[in-house]
Amino acid sequence: MPLAIDFPSWIHPEIFPFLPKLPLRWYGLMYLVAFGITYLLFKRQVRTRKLGFSDDTVAGFFLAAILGLILGARLFGTLLYDPTGEYWRQPWLIFWPFADGGQFIGFRGMSFHGGLVGVVAGTVLYAKRYKLDYLAWADMMAVSVPLGYTFGRLGNFINAELWGKVSTAPWAMVFPGAQRFPASQAWVQDVMEKTGMAATQAMVNLPRHPSQLYEALFEGVLLWLFLWFTVRKRSPFKGFAVGAYVAGYGLVRFVIEYFREPDADMGYIIKLGDPAASIHLYSTPWNFSMGQILCVLMIVGGLGFIWIRSKAARRENSLLAAAQAERAAIDLGRKRLKKR
Repeated sequence: MPLAIDFPSWIHPEIFPFLPKLPLRWYGLMYLVAFGITYLLFKRQVRTRKLGFSDDTVAGFFLAAILGLILGARLFGTLLYDPTGEYWRQPWLIFWPFADGGQFIGFRGMSFHGGLVGVVAGTVLYAKRYKLDYLAWADMMAVSVPLGYTFGRLGNFINAELWGKVSTAPWAMVFPGAQRFPASQAWVQDVMEKTGMAATQAMVNLPRHPSQLYEALFEGVLLWLFLWFTVRKRSPFKGFAVGAYVAGYGLVRFVIEYFREPDADMGYIIKLGDPAASIHLYSTPWNFSMGQILCVLMIVGGLGFIWIRSKAARRENSLLAAAQAERAAIDLGRKRLKKR
């Protein structure tokens, strides 16, 4: 009996698979759910803190974040991760959601790291335009985002895309669109033997880590629980939640990248381990993908931001304490004059 799990045949990318021309896909719906959940969590914080801002201001800030996310994620996903150079030669295709035959396919190729850059750019511009305390608003956004992000990764799973490396784990899954391997190769035969699979064809579809679900759980649910119930309630200064989110996501994603298959055309960017290691199997912790390089930058950037903000907060507190002491001294002097 095979130990691997077949990708559920009843899951389809289309919401209405019997109407294939209708451009309604679960992936797009998952993004709408993600935006909705993040917005509700964000708005709840504005209301409970009694900040006094109108719904229009809150919605505007959030809309700036969504627009920045889409622009940044798409630009990074097409210009940075596509090795063919097609989007550099034909930049109008970056935001063209149709295939050559006119079929609606949406935007395939969205980079999280690009989306993060876009969110920061969009919200900074909005906060500057309406004179908002950006760090306070960014903290509220940071502790809200991960739970919404969960649904984006569920959308990837429904699309049966962004699968992980080949695995013999009992929960490994055979994705229908994954690359096949020659059954004659020794390592393929070894995986087949360990998972109880039989070769019925020359090319075999092997089980893989469901890395989309790993990301949904760890980068989404668990990271959100930590930020929402710990960081949000015990944040020592403004900007701490932002740094904690950036560094926390980078750390979790860095680890999960070991189970996720790198883009075939890019492979490993840094090869400190076996330079001939296959991207389809985990064999060494010293080969790093583009995603891991960007995650290291996130970790360093997040921790560096916390360090900078902690020094700034201490300086602000010192100035505030000095101002309060000066005011207290003035008040005391006035009281003594009155007594005379």
